[in-house]
Amino acid sequence: MHNCGKTAIIGGGSWATAIAKIVVGHTHHIGWYMRRDDRIADFLRMGHNPAYLTSVHFNTDEIFFSSDINKVVDLYDTLIFVTPSPYLKNHLKKLKTRIRDKFIITAIKGIVPDENLVCSEYFHQVYDVPYENLACIGGPSHAEEVALERLSYLTVGCADLDKAQAFTQLLSSNFIKTKTSSDVLGIEYSSVLKNVYAIAAGICSGLKYGDNFQAVLMSNAVQEMSRFLKVISPSAERNVYDSVYLGDLLVTGYSNFSRNRVFGTMIGKGYSVKSAQIEMEMIAEGFFGTKCMKEINRHLHVNMPILDAVYNILYERISPQIEIKLLTDSFR
Repeated sequence: MHNCGKTAIIGGGSWATAIAKIVVGHTHHIGWYMRRDDRIADFLRMGHNPAYLTSVHFNTDEIFFSSDINKVVDLYDTLIFVTPSPYLKNHLKKLKTRIRDKFIITAIKGIVPDENLVCSEYFHQVYDVPYENLACIGGPSHAEEVALERLSYLTVGCADLDKAQAFTQLLSSNFIKTKTSSDVLGIEYSSVLKNVYAIAAGICSGLKYGDNFQAVLMSNAVQEMSRFLKVISPSAERNVYDSVYLGDLLVTGYSNFSRNRVFGTMIGKGYSVKSAQIEMEMIAEGFFGTKCMKEINRHLHVNMPILDAVYNILYERISPQIEIKLLTDSFR
């Protein structure tokens, strides 16, 4: 059986905090890289993350904190990356330590801008990490609900299913059910796309479209996602109706915990992108994901009307009313 060895969390946001809570419950020791020393000091003083999921308490004796990514990478074998995707490159730029022999898990539901690569591809191409050392965590999993120990289902994707299975043991608990999959790219791309579709759902909600239309939007979204996944990464074993694809799409499109939906709602109500971002104070991954997916699809030419509509609203400044009306005319 593959041994996950010593595990570290890279990132300090809400999903990083939820995953840290799950893992440390099993291992009773984790490394934790956070960029800001003041946040680490506050965390140690208060016994919880000062900025995110503040109700989740930790025994800080079980955590080795550091703002030095090299120190953490040196000391730990399994690295769980949970930073917002736009910032991943800046964290990795500081690396002097080789990571190709580490077991890298990405819990980032986003894409690396400029390169337009999902995270596993970025680690493979830029840092030479072999596919059997790359995994991802997907599934409908709002950090807030995981923190409340509400039942959630996670899927661990890895080319090496034994490693995926071993890692699920660090996640499984009475409120986390796990399964494994070899469809890493499919899970990562669907995680990016569902954020785009959640922004679309929010825009429609802000424009006062109702639940009936939301259901039509989501059924068109899963078809659009399926078309894209078949082209970018054909897979015999993928079933787009599994929870890691359709389930994550639904929770992100419908839930008020969804930042992307909240962001979209503000856009639908007439906020500018800038003012919506300022008011939210948190990253809506789908904003960056929309641009990256649009650029990727320029080469693939998959029919993606929802992606195109969200792109036109966010980046071409086309009025949401006009753009969504055109979209509704294309739906069946």
